[in-house]
Amino acid sequence: MSLIVTRGLTKRFGRVTALSDLTLDIPPGVVGLVGANGAGKSTLIKILLGLSQATTGTAEVLGLDVTTNGAKIREVVGYMPEHDCLPPDVSATELVVHMARMSGLPTTAARERAADTLRHVGLYEERYRPISGYSTGMRQRVKLAQALVHDPRLVMLDEPTNGLDPAGRDDMLGLIRRIGTVFGISVLVTSHLMGELERVCDHVVVIDGGTLLRSSSTADVTAVTQLLLLEVDDAVEQVAARLRELGVDVHPSGTALELVLRGDETYDAVRDVVAELGVGLVRLERRRHHMLDIFRPDGGTRVAAVSGTGAGEVRGA
Repeated sequence: MSLIVTRGLTKRFGRVTALSDLTLDIPPGVVGLVGANGAGKSTLIKILLGLSQATTGTAEVLGLDVTTNGAKIREVVGYMPEHDCLPPDVSATELVVHMARMSGLPTTAARERAADTLRHVGLYEERYRPISGYSTGMRQRVKLAQALVHDPRLVMLDEPTNGLDPAGRDDMLGLIRRIGTVFGISVLVTSHLMGELERVCDHVVVIDGGTLLRSSSTADVTAVTQLLLLEVDDAVEQVAARLRELGVDVHPSGTALELVLRGDETYDAVRDVVAELGVGLVRLERRRHHMLDIFRPDGGTRVAAVSGTGAGEVRGA
């Protein structure tokens, strides 16, 4: 069964169209919903949770129609909101137990589940401290815990790494990946940092201005290209010139060279030129597509210039 299905989903706020004729069929797993701020990600999540009504079109979550089964969807789905919504004068344990009881768990079971969930997100030792004394990273973990405590079939995480430093983002992404792989809970996670989604998601949905740009497996989006990245320790210009003489299509790429791969003869040419000029071969690797390529006017024909960490950011206009 599909995780989420939408058909012609459109949402307008007066003259502003937040979602436009969105048609999706998303499989179970860890799914990334990516787009610039204002692309319609949060609007889509609210419609899927039955908290906002679409202008036109239909949507189903776990086979349940969002228009008529909003309450049932919220029983089997966990939600981590983007904004800071935690009461400051209670502890993490009190909040998560309360959310578990609201989901129908008896008091004893709610306390046991809360303790287990807070241990899973790394807050067990601090679970009795007031939330007002928590760091941003700890507050994000509390929001994640309350979304998981009732053992949902799907969790929707809206910008879960917002406000976190690099180490905090890595920890949160590790938690998200474990939710899907270890606990078998499907995840829909939104972000405008596409490198994050490349790391943890099985499937990505890319929207821009409320319109679908792409929905496919992460492996398809980040497939290898027909470009080789060549880095040598010296005489870069001479290497480039000699390769061009041998018919290789060469383009500068920072301190390295980008070569258009045309079979084994390209590798042979690199080997021969490196040996002929006596330079050291530092790196020779196939380029991969990045999700930022989807937003490029040329459709990603050439590889986008993003950092090696893959932390490319989609910015709103």
